[in-house]
Amino acid sequence: QARLVESGGGLVQPGGSLRLSCSASGDNFTIYEMFWHRHPPEKQEELVASITSGGRQDYLHSVKGRFTISRDDAKDAFYLQMNNLTPEDTAVYYCSMDALVQGGAFPRRSRFWGQGTQVTVSG
Repeated sequence: QARLVESGGGLVQPGGSLRLSCSASGDNFTIYEMFWHRHPPEKQEELVASITSGGRQDYLHSVKGRFTISRDDAKDAFYLQMNNLTPEDTAVYYCSMDALVQGGAFPRRSRFWGQGTQVTVSG
């Protein structure tokens, strides 16, 4: 009953910036927590950042001070501002959300995922 759509990925030079967006659509859901993940080539997926409905933020250590996660509750959207990018940030980035869905017989808390967007940092 919900779908996430990402945008904002692309190719940037080292030291550059990108802003990723994740927009949720559908009916009968309330977002509890939002996440950004990434999957570099030949490496395991890692959690990059998260933000709760109350605004608490957590970050992967290697992106602290460079990346910022934020929300726009009116639009059911959230963002990842990425500054001072390095080649080590190259990965497929995914957004996900933990949401309460009320379209069935009883409310249920579910996880939804975006399709992924490529971020390439190369100079």
